[in-house]
This record gives sequence, structure tokens and C-alpha cells, in this order.
Amino acid sequence: MKIRLPLVIVLTLVFASLVHAQNTATASPSPSPSPKPGMSRAQSQKMIIATEKKLWEAWKNKDMKAFRANLAADAIMIGDSGVADKKTALTAMEGSSCEVTSYELSDIKVTFLNSSTAVITYKSAQDATCGGEKVPPAVWSSSIYVMRGGRWYAASHQETPAKTD
Repeated sequence: MKIRLPLVIVLTLVFASLVHAQNTATASPSPSPSPKPGMSRAQSQKMIIATEKKLWEAWKNKDMKAFRANLAADAIMIGDSGVADKKTALTAMEGSSCEVTSYELSDIKVTFLNSSTAVITYKSAQDATCGGEKVPPAVWSSSIYVMRGGRWYAASHQETPAKTD
């Protein structure tokens, strides 16, 4: 009996250690550091509108840096020439001879499709020429924004000439 008691104690400790190790290995680790709380819809809406206005201002000032920083890597632009990816659209914009005298955005509305995708729609009045041709004085526009890495990026943009009465 003297040999059995120490053996039982040793086996109990071994099994207890194994069970503890197994429970520790399968427990989900706590995130470190704590994730940042997500933006509220109101904050997201303000950021999306500000970014869209920043891109219009960049177009006026021929600031390609703003487009590179605020367009999603997989962005697509839809225009009268067809569909273009980010690289093609930036190359076309850099080579264009657009002169923007003024623009004004109105009827702005942001619609959230889910927590990481939103559509902004609006009407823009513009006084601009590209390649010597006058651009439509008013267009209805929409841009799709996606949340990536805690930041909103423009993923798509399209414009449709507005009917004039």
C-alpha cells in the first residue's frame, strides 16, 4: 500500500497537468491590444462626405495624391468611356487637360448597405472643360465607399448627366 499511494498521487498530478494544459491551449486568447470601437454611422457619414468633397477639390486642383490616398486599391470608375480600374483612371486623369472653374454639390445622401459599405449620392453643378470640351453642367453622381482597416475608401464612382429643363 505504501507504493500505491505515491503512485496514485503522481498519476493524479500528471493527469491534472495534462487537463490544465489542454484547457489553456484551447481557450481563446484575449485580444491584445483591445480593438478600437467602430465609428458611429454619424461619424462615418461625415467622413464619407468629407472625402467625396476632398476628391472634387483634388480634381479641381489636379491633386493626384488625394486620389491615390483615398481610392481603394481595387476601385473602379465608370464614365462615358467605359469602366476603368484605379491605375487606368489615375493615368487618364493625370494626362487630362481638365480645367475646373467651379463646382457645387447638393442633395447629398449617404446610404449604408452594411457596416462596411455605403453609397453616397448627390447632384453636382460644375463649370469645367476637359480636353477643350465642356463637361455636362450638372450630373447625378454616386460613389461606393468601403471600410478597410478602420478607414473609408472610395471604391467606385459614376456620373450621369442631369436633365436640364
